[in-house]
Amino acid sequence: MQQQFKEYAIVTAAYWAFTLTDGALRMLVLFHFHQLGYSALAVAALFIFYEVFGVITNLFGGWLGARFGLNRTLHAGLVLQVIALGMMVVPSAWLSVTYVMLAQAGSGIAKDLTKMSAKSSIKMLVAEDAQSTLFKWVAILTGSKNALKGVGFFLGSLLLSTIGFRSAFAVLASLIAVAAIGTFSFLQHDLGRSKAKPKWQQLFAKSRAINLLSAARCFLFAARDVWFVVGLPVFLSEVLGWSFWQAGGYLALWVIGYGLIQALAPAITRRWQATPNGWAATILAGLLMLIMAAIASVVQINQQSAIVVVVGLIGFGFIFALNSAVHSYLILAYTDQADVALNVGFYYMANALGRLLGTILSGLLYQSYGLAGCLWAAALLSAITAVISLSLPRVPNQPLLGEQQAKASSI
Repeated sequence: MQQQFKEYAIVTAAYWAFTLTDGALRMLVLFHFHQLGYSALAVAALFIFYEVFGVITNLFGGWLGARFGLNRTLHAGLVLQVIALGMMVVPSAWLSVTYVMLAQAGSGIAKDLTKMSAKSSIKMLVAEDAQSTLFKWVAILTGSKNALKGVGFFLGSLLLSTIGFRSAFAVLASLIAVAAIGTFSFLQHDLGRSKAKPKWQQLFAKSRAINLLSAARCFLFAARDVWFVVGLPVFLSEVLGWSFWQAGGYLALWVIGYGLIQALAPAITRRWQATPNGWAATILAGLLMLIMAAIASVVQINQQSAIVVVVGLIGFGFIFALNSAVHSYLILAYTDQADVALNVGFYYMANALGRLLGTILSGLLYQSYGLAGCLWAAALLSAITAVISLSLPRVPNQPLLGEQQAKASSI
């Protein structure tokens, strides 16, 4: 147990360092290019490669993790992030849209290699029958990661305002380089490496439970990013007249609070379930739909509804954090250790696909319909998440009805 906890601590620390730089990078790019006069859709386009390559990385990253070990994919993600951040430390004349998109592509690959490796490692470090411990460790890792991403938002805004764009990226590249050296030095065990070499066909041969959860995850994150990535920051800056400090600070506090709720999810959900199941995911997605529909209705009537937007999205963040934490637990509960890297990689591919969809829609809808259009889209995407979640198994590791019938017919 002591060795397991040590490895968990190393993986978590590396993930924390990466997340801090990832959040800072997002704010630096968003506010810097918005300040240069880029439209909402153009700013969204800068992040498209980040999300596209996240989809590809998660699909093949799980296969790589199962074949070569999660420690190696973690190392690769950290090193690639150093390179991606270093690409931004160039003269301003070099920072064309294409160049920035390429750097974002590298960062997207790095982010999802690191995340897949960190999340999958937990399954390998917790006993199969310790479901409550699994939920607790997943919640702590996920919640702390998102809280630090919020700190990264604040850090990015601070660095941009104090030392400037290029120097900020130099600082971030140095930070992640230290984390990479640390994992190379202390994390040697081949976590998650499959004894049998996984075949390409296994990338898509998932159980119905994994497929359903992945689909729900896709629409859940599209429901968040459709207003969060471009729509809200630009709305706060353009319509409400907030400074970069104020807008970045609000986004940072939102993500920090969201992360803290995720970390506390086991204590919160324990009030009605010892460990959550598909029914909990359905109820939470339904609540998100109601919240977003209510906020969108008010904003459509009065675009200056600052209080409704700021406070309402805090309510969304609370429920979204619980829903995300439940998903993060269920993906590990629905899989076994032999296939954990493959299944988690597939699941986070769907996660990245949802972020890609949300990112494109965020710029497109805000430019055409304003923040109200983004919020109505979030309500619709949340409703789709709830409908999909209705078919999730009520108990982790319990096969769906169709799978039970298939097994019975084969006996």
